[in-house]
Amino acid sequence: MAITYLKKSPKTSSTDDKKTAGIVEDLLKEIEQSKEQGCIDLTKKFDKYEGDIIVSKERIEEIKKNLDQKTKDDIQFSYERVRKFAEAQLKNYGQDFEVELSKGLYAGQKLVPVNTAGCYIPGGRYAHIASAVMSVTTAKVAGVKNIIACSPPKPGEGANPVIIYTADLCGADVILNLGGVPAIAAMTNGLFNNQPADIIVGPGNQFVAEAKRILFGKVGIDLFAGPTEIGIIADAKADPEIVAVDLVGQAEHGYNSPAWLYTTSKELAEKVIKRVPELIADLPELPRTSAEAAWRDYGEVILCDTDEEMVKISDQYAPEHLEVQTQNLEWFHKHLTNYGSLFVGEETTVAYGDKCSGTNHILPTKGAARYTGGLFVGKFIKTLSFQRMTKESTETVGAAAARISRYEGMEAHARTGDVRLKKYGFNVE
Repeated sequence: MAITYLKKSPKTSSTDDKKTAGIVEDLLKEIEQSKEQGCIDLTKKFDKYEGDIIVSKERIEEIKKNLDQKTKDDIQFSYERVRKFAEAQLKNYGQDFEVELSKGLYAGQKLVPVNTAGCYIPGGRYAHIASAVMSVTTAKVAGVKNIIACSPPKPGEGANPVIIYTADLCGADVILNLGGVPAIAAMTNGLFNNQPADIIVGPGNQFVAEAKRILFGKVGIDLFAGPTEIGIIADAKADPEIVAVDLVGQAEHGYNSPAWLYTTSKELAEKVIKRVPELIADLPELPRTSAEAAWRDYGEVILCDTDEEMVKISDQYAPEHLEVQTQNLEWFHKHLTNYGSLFVGEETTVAYGDKCSGTNHILPTKGAARYTGGLFVGKFIKTLSFQRMTKESTETVGAAAARISRYEGMEAHARTGDVRLKKYGFNVE
């Protein structure tokens, strides 16, 4: 048994991390000192935008009036499916309960949504309409009371009108013309007359990701995100054209977007290696430039001897998006454990989940799928425990707690049990 790299990337997703960290740290310090004005100044500098930061209700209504119906219908299509899926998650995920653990001792849990969520919606290179649907809708279904949406502005226009429309449709309470580090800082610190976010979610470039990483702890985040990734497991049954097209489909995201193929078929691998550059060359300039760099520097084709080896190497990489195009789909579905979202069979593809099929596209990268899944209603909900007791139960619980505390050397803890035992007429040991 052997694993052979027919193509090995010279870089990893973390190659640029140190440089990015320094830039973002400086920007965050600047905004911490200058608050809103810092956001405004940096927005002028980076986005060449000098308009209002807070999107007015009038602007939203103007967009609603002017946006073509087909676009509205497509967004509605995506929104309805993502909402339906989120509602199904909510219905089947966790329950409030209370149970009597021993006589007079009751414990349970309560599911409580966070109060304020910040949703970052990319809008620089591409207008990520679906990211507005994925983040805002899911937060709304979870029961979040206050949802702030941020998206980068364009000179003279502000945030992309379709993004504004989508965020409003999905339930955003406030929409800000802010992108990059200023957006993350503003939501974290409660700028522009908003409550500080309890959690910030949504994809973004390396600067957005680094800002979230640095501020994590001060604010909750969905996950530590890096460049988007695709892995494809394919055997001799797979169509090399579809495999190649799907790899390129993700590579266009950016210069550092990994695209990995794990296969037991050398013939398939060779066809894909030949076809990918041809497909890239046929793209318009912007996606072509991104895809060329991504495939050159981060693309890999890995030849395996067995299906088991494909599962093993895929689980090691833990790709954000994982497609399975094999003869035995059920077997792979059963045995794979590390991925952000799984696309089973040739009929489905990453773009479907990214845009409108229902599952969320805000997913773990850089191997994080080894320990976490992607964005879902549960990310916005805290599972809170509680307990209540009768006086009678203190006889056993209070005494035990006092003893354990003393074993640990925590005398003050022990005395909180003692005082209750004494008050309620029980012996203090």
